[in-house]
Amino acid sequence: MSSIDLTQYLSQRPYPGRGILLGMSHNGTWAQSVIAYFIMGRSENSRNRIFEPVEDGIRTKAFDESKMTDPSLIIYHPVRMVGASTIVTNGDQTDTIRDFLSQGRTFEEALRTREYEPDEPNFTPRISGLLDRSGNYRLSILKEGQDHLCQRQFFEYQPRYKLGHFISTYEGFGDPRPSFHGEPVEVKVDASSAGELAGQLWDSLNQENRVALFVRYIDQRNGFAETVIINQYGGRIHTAPKAPIWR
Repeated sequence: MSSIDLTQYLSQRPYPGRGILLGMSHNGTWAQSVIAYFIMGRSENSRNRIFEPVEDGIRTKAFDESKMTDPSLIIYHPVRMVGASTIVTNGDQTDTIRDFLSQGRTFEEALRTREYEPDEPNFTPRISGLLDRSGNYRLSILKEGQDHLCQRQFFEYQPRYKLGHFISTYEGFGDPRPSFHGEPVEVKVDASSAGELAGQLWDSLNQENRVALFVRYIDQRNGFAETVIINQYGGRIHTAPKAPIWR
């Protein structure tokens, strides 16, 4: 499989829904693990969100609390850390994975207890990723199969310089919306910093539907992390390294 340009891929898809990118960059001197997660929305309730930093990652939050009508499925922690591992998902399965890892159990075991979202008729897939200290990473999608049975797919990768893998919830518009299918897409990761990648990804997302974006680069030498959050409402947050994020 040849790697593709993720910005071109996204610019050709006005509604991929939620997306996860995991991989590794290289700035010419050292390697950096890469995490990116974005959300898009079509309804007012879904668009009325921002990413807010918390101690172990980020959470989604209503931009205008008075306009929030249904917090289920849209308010959660997309990114959380357990030790030196980072979890990123599109729902509250983040907490399920965190709890299992804390008990010495696995990413896969955690997700075997979960199913796709109950938002008929779309039955939105649950997408999840796990990045460990070595740079190895896993991706998963839980989606509706035949007879409404949950189809669980898991993918495991070793890092390669300037490459990553991307998975999203949808392939585009439709009624119901078509779920992502096939293996995660192998993509180029040429940006040398979190800020550079965040700018590229944000500009490639459909302006009407994009809601929030999180990008983090983790220095493989020492665990220092650069984090960029861009919110459609609320602007940009750039956190420079102050201490290692590995625990």
